[in-house]
Amino acid sequence: MTPESRLVEAALQLGLELNDAQRSHLLAYVELIAKWNKVYNLTAVRPADMLVQHLFDSLAVVGPLRRQTGSRPVRLLDVGSGAGLPGVVVAICCPEVQVDCVDTVGKKAAFIQQVAAQLKLPNLRGLHDRVENLGGSYDVISSRAFASLPDFVSWSAGALTEQGVWMAMKGKVPDEEIAALPPAAEVFHVEQLSVPELDAERCIVWMRKHQRAQSATGSPGTGS
Repeated sequence: MTPESRLVEAALQLGLELNDAQRSHLLAYVELIAKWNKVYNLTAVRPADMLVQHLFDSLAVVGPLRRQTGSRPVRLLDVGSGAGLPGVVVAICCPEVQVDCVDTVGKKAAFIQQVAAQLKLPNLRGLHDRVENLGGSYDVISSRAFASLPDFVSWSAGALTEQGVWMAMKGKVPDEEIAALPPAAEVFHVEQLSVPELDAERCIVWMRKHQRAQSATGSPGTGS
C-alpha cells in the first residue's frame, strides 16, 4: 500500500473525514520531518516508521479533541512540541483551532515556522520559549512524550485558562503520575486510544484545574 492509501485507511478507522488538501498536507509534513531530521535531529524515529509512530499516533487525538471542544474555535498550546506532534497534525485537521507549538530548542520552533509557511497554515505558529513564560490564554494544552504529568501541569498551569483542559498523550495509563499530581490539578477522564497499524497501548489523560465545587458535591465530569 502507498502512504496515501494507508493514510486513507487510517483516517477511516479513526472516523476522520480528511479532504484532499488535508491528506496532501499530512503526507508533505511527514516528508518535511524526514528531510529536516537529517540536519536538525527532530526525532529518533526512522523515516519508514514516521507514518505510523508520528502521523497516525497524532491523528488518533483529533476525534477526542473535537469531542472535548465541541469543534468550536479554541487556542491550543502544544508543549515540548519537538517536530510538531501532535500540534501540526491538529492544525492541519482542525482549521478552527489556533495552534502554538512551543519548544525550548530554537531549531525545532524554526521547523514549525517553516512547516506553517510551506503548507500555508495560518493557524500554526512555532514559539521558541519556555512554557512557564507564556500567559494564560490557552483553552487546551497538549503534550506528547514531554514530561511526567506533575511536571507538565506545574510548568504549564500559568498558560491555561480557568476553564481550560490539559490533554496529555501517554502509552499505558500512568497511575503513579496521576497519583502524584499537585492539588491544583485533577484528572476527569482517561481515554483509551487505538492507533491504526500500531500494536501498543495509547491513552489521553484529560485534566483540568481543580474544581472544588465539583469535588465537594462528588460529581466530577467524565469527559466524552
